[in-house]
Amino acid sequence: MSTGTLLGGNPTPPFPVRRFTVDEYHRMIQTGILTEDDRVELLEGWIVPKMPHNPPHDSVLDQSQETLRSVLPPRWRLRIQSAITTPDSEPEPDIAVVQGPANRYRTRHPEPLDIAMLAEVCDSTLANDRGLKAQLYARAGVAVHWIINLVDNQVEVYTEPTGPDPSPHYRQRRDYRAGDTIALTVGGVPFSVTVADLLG
Repeated sequence: MSTGTLLGGNPTPPFPVRRFTVDEYHRMIQTGILTEDDRVELLEGWIVPKMPHNPPHDSVLDQSQETLRSVLPPRWRLRIQSAITTPDSEPEPDIAVVQGPANRYRTRHPEPLDIAMLAEVCDSTLANDRGLKAQLYARAGVAVHWIINLVDNQVEVYTEPTGPDPSPHYRQRRDYRAGDTIALTVGGVPFSVTVADLLG
């Protein structure tokens, strides 16, 4: 059992709280303690609620997946709001570009070695996506992390994760705005998309 600070910097309650392992989280799903109606995800051992979506979020997510799906090389898949598994978490990023085929994930979720890129579409969750989520992905060694930022109308591209160190982060961040083109290499195949392709 561990106590400390809950997500978002709020102090823990005056009674013990507990972090869960990925295996324990899976068992809660398998036994029906957690169901598809429970809009939650596992972040660094905490079971936390997922934020509801608004129309701008869903519209940009739809446009982004359409754009990325049209340029991905063969044998790569685009997964939308589906779980990935890291050593201590099971987040559900808005977009994950993963190795195919689809049946590769029939008995497990994609893990960092399967993932070419993750993206989060955010407005009200911007601080959390830049903070906790980016830290989580950097610790797991996810090579490329995008934040499709609706607040500032830009795409933030994070690369060079530090991996599992005491303060995981991405060493490089580059912001792309209207008129910019973002280059990405997946499976050794380079391609590009424009910010307008993603944000409209």
